[in-house]
Amino acid sequence: MRTPTSRTVRIIPFQHSYSTGGDTKPLLSRWREKLERMKVIDWIEMFIPCSRWIRTYNWRQYLQPDLVSGVTVGIMLVPQSMSYAKLAGLQPIYGLYTGLVPIFVYSVFGSSRQLAVGPVALVSLLVSNVLGNFDSSGELYTELAILLSLMVGILECTMGLLRLGWLIRFISHSVISGFTTASAVVIALSQAKYFLGYSVERSSEIIPLVKSIISGADQFSWPPFVMGFTILAIMLIMKHLGKTRKSLRFLRAAGPLTAVVLGTIIVKIFHPSSISLVGNIPQGLPSFSIPKEFRHVKSLISTTFLITGVAILESVGIAKALAAKNGYELDSNQELFGLGVANIFGSFFSAYPATGSFSRSAVNHESGAKTGLSGIIMGLIICSALLFMTPLFEYIPQCALAAIVVSAVIGLVDYEEAMFLWRVDKKDFFLWTVTCATTLFFGIEIGVLVGVGFSLAFVIHESANPHVAVLGRLPGTTVYRNIQQYPEAYTYNGIVIVRIDAPIYFANTSFIKDRLREYEITVDQYTSRRGPEVERISFVILEMAPVTYADSSAVQALKELYQEYKSRNIQIAIANPNQDVFLTLSKSGFIDLVGKEWCFVRVHDAVQVCLQYVQTLTPSPKTPHLSLHNSTSFSERLNERMNRKEDLTAAEMESGEREQLLSGDADPIMQPLLARKYHK
Repeated sequence: MRTPTSRTVRIIPFQHSYSTGGDTKPLLSRWREKLERMKVIDWIEMFIPCSRWIRTYNWRQYLQPDLVSGVTVGIMLVPQSMSYAKLAGLQPIYGLYTGLVPIFVYSVFGSSRQLAVGPVALVSLLVSNVLGNFDSSGELYTELAILLSLMVGILECTMGLLRLGWLIRFISHSVISGFTTASAVVIALSQAKYFLGYSVERSSEIIPLVKSIISGADQFSWPPFVMGFTILAIMLIMKHLGKTRKSLRFLRAAGPLTAVVLGTIIVKIFHPSSISLVGNIPQGLPSFSIPKEFRHVKSLISTTFLITGVAILESVGIAKALAAKNGYELDSNQELFGLGVANIFGSFFSAYPATGSFSRSAVNHESGAKTGLSGIIMGLIICSALLFMTPLFEYIPQCALAAIVVSAVIGLVDYEEAMFLWRVDKKDFFLWTVTCATTLFFGIEIGVLVGVGFSLAFVIHESANPHVAVLGRLPGTTVYRNIQQYPEAYTYNGIVIVRIDAPIYFANTSFIKDRLREYEITVDQYTSRRGPEVERISFVILEMAPVTYADSSAVQALKELYQEYKSRNIQIAIANPNQDVFLTLSKSGFIDLVGKEWCFVRVHDAVQVCLQYVQTLTPSPKTPHLSLHNSTSFSERLNERMNRKEDLTAAEMESGEREQLLSGDADPIMQPLLARKYHK
């Protein structure tokens, strides 16, 4: 093995403060300082985010793309909003109401400049599911849907103000993908009645839906089936062309409008009696009213949380992605607050829960939207439709609206994600499969609960069973890496180096202690070893750089481990703990128990010191046996020698040239780290 001859090896002093002050400030103090630094304009931007783009609006560059995107998505929104209202079990007019006030309010209080807010398929399904026990034609059903909007808005505002949006991160992407895939299938099957021409049972479970479809097959009607699937095929072709060809991008947004116009023309020309129509839609803007039926609040709580979760996962996720693409920052908690305010105001104007739409937001972005003005244009389109166009909507066939819904939810069937997960991570594929299956067969609430339960179980399992690695030295370097990942890495006799890749807290202390005991026994089996031949392990070095947190249980576990090692004359050394962890260990007395001289900046520094001890433990008439826990002079002697600038070079430490060091007053403890005869 080539040995460097000129590089001087130094032990870097460990400089963490032992005081409890440090630089860490309490959370309230940091918030207070932040608020004191805020100017008037910062306060305005915090509560009215639209002021950010209004102050810097470039009329020459932004106005045209905002107008084009607003009109494009507005035309797309009119038929979609009526379709989603039918999916929610409401009259089409309430879909238009949901696409009106929330859009205007969000343009003021929302921080995303491209997010298109309004009714969406998944939320509409959730509304239909929670209100399934009520008569959808009655006034109570409508009032509860509006009340649900108020409850969702309050919860979203509360979570935004308390900055609790991070809670949703515990739900994995595979759970969300499985849930949306199953929901898309249920939504599509729920629209079958408009294609088949007969009534189908309302349910969020696939088996009752399929049974109902099969049992009513004798009532099948050809006209709505042919018209519905013809319109659906046309929409899917337009959607595909709009996605694949930039010159035909407008076709993607024009699909819903084409379906409505085509269906209305056919009805006007042929007057088919077997095709059901939308019917009369009230003309004019919604009036102000306070939501009623508060006695049913308790039964709506679970769905309120579910819809809020969908808002965080779908809307905030889309908004952050669009913000990154357009080069501006977005606060997810502020975004959640904006959605909440939009839903609260919407509930006063007969709207059911609204959130950001993936498809409309994508079209808005692709159409060149620059600011929230595009959302205001969408609202004006809906306003115009309510004031002047509702008489025309009377002749829209129900199967055309159903085709719009099916066309929208086909994109939610994420089978490609399932195949990807199967190849990459079987655990996530299991989560996807379980969530999808339980949602399909047992309903939305159970599906979500099971998916979230398994997701949290995996999180807890990973946290309670963290990765713990034995480290070895890469040849020719002072770098120490996992010996299973780098088989060429070698370890030293008498020393075990262990890296803990997680915070240490009450749930994983037992696991970590078990792994340390296991590695103490089995480390010889994993790698080649170097250094003096010794009969047992004398040092355990804990690499604590990845440990971001340690609680009182961790301290107690480390103390117990120290006492166990001390009884067998094994010394613990700590390498590179961060300041918070070090202060916790220091305040608990663990550092004083181990000895401050056994805290190091680098693993390599710890190895250098431990190797010199191991050298003294080998049988030699010149080297008496030392008790590690009773010898307090070694570090002082080492530091004294370093202060005299008699530094140990790499050649001296690893070449075995003892004569270079053993002068008349040499300390036998200061033998070279590796004698040449010990190299393997």
